[in-house]
Amino acid sequence: MSTLTERSGELLRVQDLEVEFRSRHFRGKPFQALKRVSLDIRPGETVGLVGESGSGKTTLGRAVLGLAPVAAGSIHFRGRDITHLSRRERRGMSSDLQVVFQDPYNSLNPSMEIADILSEPLRARGLAGAEARNRVTELLDRVNLPRDAGRRLPREFSGGQRQRIAIARALALEPSLIVCDEPVSALDLSNQARILDLFIEIQEATGVAYLFVSHDLEVVRYISHRVAVMLHGEIVEYGDGDTVTSTPQHPYTQKLLMASPVPDPLAQAQRRHERAALRGTGA
Repeated sequence: MSTLTERSGELLRVQDLEVEFRSRHFRGKPFQALKRVSLDIRPGETVGLVGESGSGKTTLGRAVLGLAPVAAGSIHFRGRDITHLSRRERRGMSSDLQVVFQDPYNSLNPSMEIADILSEPLRARGLAGAEARNRVTELLDRVNLPRDAGRRLPREFSGGQRQRIAIARALALEPSLIVCDEPVSALDLSNQARILDLFIEIQEATGVAYLFVSHDLEVVRYISHRVAVMLHGEIVEYGDGDTVTSTPQHPYTQKLLMASPVPDPLAQAQRRHERAALRGTGA
């Protein structure tokens, strides 16, 4: 992605974070999902978090949201330590910190009309009547859905449209950070591109920041200002998005790059050859 306009200060800082899950076996050792992970996000920035399944990337996103057990380290948001907030305290942060989940089919209540889904967080904040209706119309416009979409049910929309609705819901309270947990992985390639462009368009218009979790290096390359690469619960490479995704230094990131498909058959063949060479050296 293009270079980030200079902005001062940190929005989110994760420092030496460790997350452990209890063993399912009696007296078994806890599983350490995150090991001394550190990163930061500035206002209006997208930090991409990439890695294969089991790398710990989703766990990091869940820890930021207060949904994973933090064993050590800290999470600061706008300078406030939010590492061990209560559920009630977390609810009080909902206007500033939101999430878009992976599956647009399961993240929306199938029995509620779209206007009700979008106005639910507004009502919780105290907005009602014409003010709430106007905000719902603004949200539908923001994600490029027709205004009459509010009178329809989720099942009447395609996967890409449902994800637009989920994004609109996340935007309802005008958050400063959205955790995006694999938000395009359930979509086909054409819809992936449209949703990624929508995320960028929204960021340019509102200044919202994203922690963007994905297993796909090409997706992360497209949307991120900076990229963190995760392996076995640790960040093994972290830096400028174009640099990390084009000329990576860590062997694992190099393997992710080699595994990424490219449209040119000759270039893809060369990439396969290079990947085979990496295997041969044990890298």
